[in-house]
Amino acid sequence: MDLALLRTFVTVHRAGSFTRAAALLGLSQPAVTSQIRTLERQLGRPLFLRQARGVTPTSIGDELAHKAAPHLDALVEITETGLDDDSSLRTLHLAGPPEFTAERALPALTELTGEDGQGFALRASFGNAEETLEGLSAGHHDLAISTARPRGALLTATALCDEEHVLVAAPRWAEQLGAGQPDRKPEPALEQVPVVEVHESLPFVSRYWASVFDSRPAAPGTVVVPDLRAVLACAVAGAGLAVLPRYLCATALQRGDVVALHEPAVPPLRTYFLVVRTGTMAMPHIARAHEWLQRAAADWC
Repeated sequence: MDLALLRTFVTVHRAGSFTRAAALLGLSQPAVTSQIRTLERQLGRPLFLRQARGVTPTSIGDELAHKAAPHLDALVEITETGLDDDSSLRTLHLAGPPEFTAERALPALTELTGEDGQGFALRASFGNAEETLEGLSAGHHDLAISTARPRGALLTATALCDEEHVLVAAPRWAEQLGAGQPDRKPEPALEQVPVVEVHESLPFVSRYWASVFDSRPAAPGTVVVPDLRAVLACAVAGAGLAVLPRYLCATALQRGDVVALHEPAVPPLRTYFLVVRTGTMAMPHIARAHEWLQRAAADWC
């Protein structure tokens, strides 16, 4: 049996789509369709059920993928290891949200970049969940940190840690609002404060309002900057309230640069996931980075 046909089959099985598999393989969709039909003729059984959106494997298709995928992944590992024989370090391509990747992941992973025989070179890129997962699927990254759990068999996700979100503002706003007074409901007063956010849709503030107050924020974004570290800087400067991960604003809270405007009994949480392409954990540098980040995350929660 032609290994190229099996490779195409496994890619379609993981991607759940001829179109997506074609993009991953660098082939045209008709070429992928033709290869799958050839393989189905050779086996005498259908491997996929065509649907309006993508394909679903038949029981025979699932069985073949279960048997063939590990061996194909092993061949890919042998090939890639051979390509790296002349260089001292493998290269890990990491992608994730800019703040968490910069503040958490990269400092942890730099410990693995030494020339100890097991280290690797490190390249990082930033993006939102959709961008990083698309890049990972396309083979541009080896490991992604995402706030969204991917669907389908192409990518494998592992929960990494939860981050707590805190509603903060400069002390003058807290004094004006009477924050911390137990007999005062904070939500109406908060509508008087300008909002600092990373996007016009107010993703952090809206999520906080929905979780804590069961409502939507009324105030629009006054300052919108696409980086949570800049949001914190604007909040410290008194531009308005912001919802930030606790790890990012913990030092500012300790110093009194910002104050928590509300302390709900159950604070909103957001989960981060480590995501790889299915089968690539057989590669030592990816597996080591994955394990190292999980160990480091035990101190982040």
